[in-house]
Amino acid sequence: MTAARQFTASSMAVRTAAILFVFVIAFTGLLSAAYKWTKPAIEASALEEKMKLLNDVLPAGDYDNALIDDTLQLPPTDALGLLEPSTVYRARKQGQPVALIFEAAAPDGYAGKIKLLVALRADGSIAGVRVTQHKETPGLGDYIDPRKDKNKAGPWINQFVGRSLANTPDKAWRVRKDGGQIDFHAGATISPRAVAKAVRKAVQWADGERDRLFLEKRP
Repeated sequence: MTAARQFTASSMAVRTAAILFVFVIAFTGLLSAAYKWTKPAIEASALEEKMKLLNDVLPAGDYDNALIDDTLQLPPTDALGLLEPSTVYRARKQGQPVALIFEAAAPDGYAGKIKLLVALRADGSIAGVRVTQHKETPGLGDYIDPRKDKNKAGPWINQFVGRSLANTPDKAWRVRKDGGQIDFHAGATISPRAVAKAVRKAVQWADGERDRLFLEKRP
C-alpha cells in the first residue's frame, strides 16, 4: 500500500470515528432532554398510583393531611416480616390521629413472600388491607389479591376490615380450617393462612407502636 493510500485510509478512519463521536454526543443529549421533559409526568403518575393504593386501604375522606408528606422511615422490622426499611404514613384529620398505613409481608406464602399494605385506625381497628405483590398460583391462591378475586362485590381481603385485637381473639385470626374466623377457598388454604397470620402480627406491632409513631417527629 502506498503512502497516499495509507493516508487516505487513516483519514477515513478518523472521519468515521469523529462522526460516531458526534452522533453519540447528540444522541445522549436527546435522551437527556427527553428524560427531563418526561420526568415530571412520570413522577406525577407514580404519585397518583401511590395515592390510589393508599386510598384503597383508607378512604380519602377519612383524613385531611398530605399523607405523602407525613411519613416516617422504619428500619427492617421482624414483626412486620420486613427485611428492608419501609415507610409508615400517618393520616390525620383536623390535626388528630386517624390511622397508620404501613407495609408488612407474609414470608410463608405458597409461592413465596406476599407483600401487604395495612391501614390501622387510631382506635386499633383495621381500615383496610391490600396485597401489593405476590406469586401465588393464578386461579387458585391469588384470590387474596382483590384485583384477581372473582368476587368483586365482596373481595376476600375485605373480611379483615373492622377487626382489632379487642374484638378478634388470637385464635379467630386463623382460617376456619384451623379453627378461626377467616374464610378461605377450598383447595387453597396456604395463601390465606399466610396473609391472616401476617395481618395479625402487623396489627399487634402497630397497636403497641401507635402512640409513639404518631408523636415522633420526622428527621
